[in-house]
Amino acid sequence: MTGAETGDSMADRGGQNSDDETYEIVDLREYSGQNEWWGRVFGQSSGPVAEKYCVATQLMMGGVTGWCAGFVFQKIGKLAATAIGGGFLLMQVANHTGYIKVDWKRVEKDVNKAKRQLKKKANKAAPEINTFIEESAEFVKKNIVLTSGFVGGFLLGLAS
Repeated sequence: MTGAETGDSMADRGGQNSDDETYEIVDLREYSGQNEWWGRVFGQSSGPVAEKYCVATQLMMGGVTGWCAGFVFQKIGKLAATAIGGGFLLMQVANHTGYIKVDWKRVEKDVNKAKRQLKKKANKAAPEINTFIEESAEFVKKNIVLTSGFVGGFLLGLAS
């Protein structure tokens, strides 16, 4: 019988191919019994909200605030779209009937000037925007359950 047939390997018998590496066995059952699921997924510091309230409460708070924000956003968005669209429509009617005349060359010149100014300011504002994005991402990581509820509620508020 060979070593392969008996279940022995070259490493077990101290042969030429044995590695001197040692492996540590980690028992995850002990770790999972001591921590909540969000602690296992997102680390020990899961934020102040996650430590105070249970998952259902966080989802409810996030969902209700998200729905309110989505509902208000939807109503204000419709109102703004109606006002802006109506204003453009009235301007076109007034232009077409001869009540007003638009100097399109001047409009184009002003728009190009505004674009240049925006590009300059956008380059200066980049560090603040990056900092805001990093802080927002950190908040979402620390309060993932609350944020999930808010996003779901916001989408429902937009749909209602």
